[in-house]
Amino acid sequence: MNLTFYKYQGTGNDFVIIDNRSDIFPKNNTKLVNFLCDRKFGVGADGLMLLENPERNEDDFKMVYFNADGNESSMCGNGGRCLVAFAKFMGIIENEASFTAIDGPHLAKFEGENVSLQMQNVNEINQAGNALFLDTGSPHHVLFTKNLISLDVKTEGALIRYSDDYKNGGTNVNFVEKIGENHFMVRTYERGVEDETLSCGTGVTAVAIAARESNRSLSEEIQLQTPGGELSVKFHKNGEGYKNVWLNGPATLVFKGEISCKL
Repeated sequence: MNLTFYKYQGTGNDFVIIDNRSDIFPKNNTKLVNFLCDRKFGVGADGLMLLENPERNEDDFKMVYFNADGNESSMCGNGGRCLVAFAKFMGIIENEASFTAIDGPHLAKFEGENVSLQMQNVNEINQAGNALFLDTGSPHHVLFTKNLISLDVKTEGALIRYSDDYKNGGTNVNFVEKIGENHFMVRTYERGVEDETLSCGTGVTAVAIAARESNRSLSEEIQLQTPGGELSVKFHKNGEGYKNVWLNGPATLVFKGEISCKL
């Protein structure tokens, strides 16, 4: 069968997107998802997303996200922004959106060429030395370090991801270096991809909150430089938690295509 797909990227975090409002895609077929995300034999992507009909009356659509390994995953921030851009491309929305993902409801809006996505509130942060752990829709270990450019992210990230501390599900790992008053460089080892990715939306969201929580920045708007480009995160610190969290950055259509595959 020929399957129509769209390739999107948000600061280098790339995704295969399929319009599944007609329920054509076999969501239990992990081998198919893995094949489509394979960079040598398939389309190539960090993950695959399905745009589906909404389950809530107030939503415009539903987001279903799979990691490149074929398994359904926790929330993907850059993926959510790309899916919003796709929904606008398909004429489902205009400049604002409401949708539900695996971690709950989200709002989104266009700000010029960028897409801003409201993330979940964060109320629990664990800190130990230069490392913090928090969940921004996906679990993230944030480690502040130096000489980030020369760091072996794949090796060091895997050591943390598969450590005893995270043996019950693993974690994404973000290595961070401060490069300005409210500006941080981030490199991320992503669970499910099992390698460094050019960008991670929930990751930079975790980094921004971790920077404020650890007093490395006193601002409620943080700029994040990833290998794939610039993102920004703004939030409101509310007592011990963080609310009104927004992730902002570009989301771009790369190409549309068809691929022959066994459904």
